[in-house]
Amino acid sequence: MQTRLTPYETLTATQQQQLSTLQVHPEQLPYCGDIYCALNTLLVNPSPGIKGFALLADEVPVAFLLLKRPPCLPHWADEHSATLHALQVDRSRQGQGFGKACLQALPAAVRAVWPQVTALQLSVDSDNEAAMSLYLRLGWVDSGEAYKGRIGYERRLALTLG
Repeated sequence: MQTRLTPYETLTATQQQQLSTLQVHPEQLPYCGDIYCALNTLLVNPSPGIKGFALLADEVPVAFLLLKRPPCLPHWADEHSATLHALQVDRSRQGQGFGKACLQALPAAVRAVWPQVTALQLSVDSDNEAAMSLYLRLGWVDSGEAYKGRIGYERRLALTLG
């Protein structure tokens, strides 16, 4: 199976429709939201500071994520970074390595659209053990800070782009 991370605006109409049906498990909604909210963030008030990417597996969308740059960065992010948001893998495709594929393809995708970005950053709920483990295995570094988030305590992680 071939995968590729591609900007939302390059998807065909069929792929956009397929992506709109992506669903995560109900218990994951507090962490990543749903595809409706993610696409709403991307499409309702378009901004050069927000980009959406879909992971295609054999040309069918199986995952989605948002990246943000100034002026859309969260208050905790470094101005030279891009932040990762709303990473969602369709629940029927979870456990097959698609989250890992998104994260591995992300540095090249970021450099292609925003070459000035020097790092990726994210905030993850400290109780989201699966996500924390994946990020750390793939080289993201925990800042060591925990702060009160929407749900519980969140950790900030960063990945320096080389």
